[in-house]
Amino acid sequence: MGKEEIQNFVNNLAIEKHVASSTQNQALQAVLYLYKKVIKKDVGWLDEIKHVKRINHLPVVLTRDETAQLIRQFEGTIKLFISLLYGTGMRLSEGLRLRVKDIDFEAKQITIRDGKGEKDRITIFPDKLILLMKDHVQKVKNLHNIDLKSGFGETILPYALKRKYPNAGKEFGWQYVFPAKSFTYDKINKFKFRYHIHESVIQKEFKSALKRTEILKQASVHTLRHSFATHLLETGVDIRTIQELLGHQSLKTTMVYTHIMNKFSGVKSPLDNIL
Repeated sequence: MGKEEIQNFVNNLAIEKHVASSTQNQALQAVLYLYKKVIKKDVGWLDEIKHVKRINHLPVVLTRDETAQLIRQFEGTIKLFISLLYGTGMRLSEGLRLRVKDIDFEAKQITIRDGKGEKDRITIFPDKLILLMKDHVQKVKNLHNIDLKSGFGETILPYALKRKYPNAGKEFGWQYVFPAKSFTYDKINKFKFRYHIHESVIQKEFKSALKRTEILKQASVHTLRHSFATHLLETGVDIRTIQELLGHQSLKTTMVYTHIMNKFSGVKSPLDNIL
């Protein structure tokens, strides 16, 4: 099978299956990756793809009460992590990749490395989480010291920093803030290390917690980021500041939150005046 079969498959997703544009694109990229990296076959330019028209839906946002109700469903480290996502506006992947050195307790800010578009940015650090986070980081440090005594304690470093700083991987500052309970084996560098908690763990916990609250909104972990931005906007924070906190390249992306904020508070429906 080659170009024609790939086009038929992708077009079938749009015409017969009626999938979303993101689903169709994901399927196309997966097939192209298969041919390029595994089968090692050049399929040429696919010029007869019938692309699904992208529909711009408004993001789902939780109210403040719903957010508080949801956070109360969690316990321990997961509760701290979920609270941090909502309190900072970080994406799930950004929160999991957070390193100890990127938390500035004194300045009350967090540096997010390699965000979307491989850009760094700084976001706020909630006052209510400072003591909890200090206690958590101390526990992570104790675990790291135990790992070092056991002959482990080294973590993976981004880019080529290991070659430049051979011993940096064992420094506490480079450790993940939310390390996994078990070790992972790095086949390239041939050593065991603690990676961060897997995304699926957080997603599963979130789904269970949402079900317990009986909140009927189709929320996900990313909804916390949408809620962060919307709640800031509702309290009077200017749109440019929110754009910077979220790391949006275009203000147009941030402006979507002006359409879903509670801006009609106090506005009465005409029906209320006649019945």
